[in-house]
Amino acid sequence: MKIKRETLAWACYDWANSAFATSIMAGFFPVFFKQYWCSGVEVSTSTFRLGLANSIGSMIVIFLAPLLGAMADQAGAKKKFLFFFAAIGVTMSAGLSTVAQGAWLMASLFYIFGIIGFSGSNVFYDSLLVNVASPATSDRVSALGFAMGYLGGGLLFAVNVLMTLKPGLFGLTDAAQAVRLSFLSVAVWWAVFSLPILLWVREPVPPAAPVRQGMLTAGFRQLFATFREIRKLRVVLVFLAGYWLYIDALDTIVRMAVDYGLALGFDSGGLMVALLITQFVGFPAALVFGRLGETMGTKRAILLGIGIYVLVTVWAMSMETIKEFYLLAVAIGLVQGGVQSLSRSLYSRLIPAGKSAEFFGFYNMLGKFAAVLGPLLMGLLSISTGSPRLSLLAIIGLFAGGALLLCLVNEEEGARLARQLE
Repeated sequence: MKIKRETLAWACYDWANSAFATSIMAGFFPVFFKQYWCSGVEVSTSTFRLGLANSIGSMIVIFLAPLLGAMADQAGAKKKFLFFFAAIGVTMSAGLSTVAQGAWLMASLFYIFGIIGFSGSNVFYDSLLVNVASPATSDRVSALGFAMGYLGGGLLFAVNVLMTLKPGLFGLTDAAQAVRLSFLSVAVWWAVFSLPILLWVREPVPPAAPVRQGMLTAGFRQLFATFREIRKLRVVLVFLAGYWLYIDALDTIVRMAVDYGLALGFDSGGLMVALLITQFVGFPAALVFGRLGETMGTKRAILLGIGIYVLVTVWAMSMETIKEFYLLAVAIGLVQGGVQSLSRSLYSRLIPAGKSAEFFGFYNMLGKFAAVLGPLLMGLLSISTGSPRLSLLAIIGLFAGGALLLCLVNEEEGARLARQLE
């Protein structure tokens, strides 16, 4: 597939904001939160605080995403909304570098608003997929975005890890200063590599865009209309229900893996290496899954990834050594990007192209609602049982439930109904 400049520019945003997902959400924030901002606090308490911060940030996005998506479709403003939320994320990432030791509440607030910026911008980034890819190429284009994210996020994360392991090489005094600089580097990286999607991705203007003063009213009106349409689209409803369950489990693993490793007593440096392994394995694996979606079917490829995730989670409940954690990182890297990218491309074919932002608003709403429950349940189970291993039982159940519902999705019927609403 020859990659067009517009397609590459769209995928470049994944390269940009994945720095936040990798270096902050999955990497340094959980470690720094537990060891620096929550120093002297019991492990179960810091795990609960981290899960609560993830949940609050996601809950806010839940309420905003569908309305903002409807407003963006009405006004032809997907890119404007994307950059508004990206600016919030960039600012909060830089702000984390200024939080003093022990100030866990301030760190949580910066992190929560960072999640809002990251997740909010993704609503509009995802919705632009229909503008840069046809139904026939959506699997590969979506996979390209995730692959770029793994590579870009992984490269910056590798530099950040080296900074923390060898701060003297960068003229830094210690690892804590290196982590602070890492937060700042995420902000710069995110801002700079967001420019291509602004410059080169075109967004069609609706024929009857509302005036600015009526945008909010039109957004609410369109939101209620979308609710009614989704209720008629049985295939979309079934897919969203299944997606809600299995993405809950996947996002929880992404956000809580490092915290889980710390709770088992693994060294933070080793956990950072494991995250790097996932990133660089995920780059080619996401591209391979894009091809798998075309050859064996998108739904079957997603189910394959979910099955591997279940096996990995069962294994994680009994692992004892950091070497096992590395092997788990390889396994997760093989399927994580594939499940995410193919879910996005499958959904893009089940919805009306002209209403992509509002429909992706619901898609991201469910994804973030899942991220409210998963980390919170993991934190609560860790406190109630005193064992982080037992908290993984909830993740296995969510994967299984999501897979069962996904099996009921009829892709052909969904695509036909979506065309009727365009």
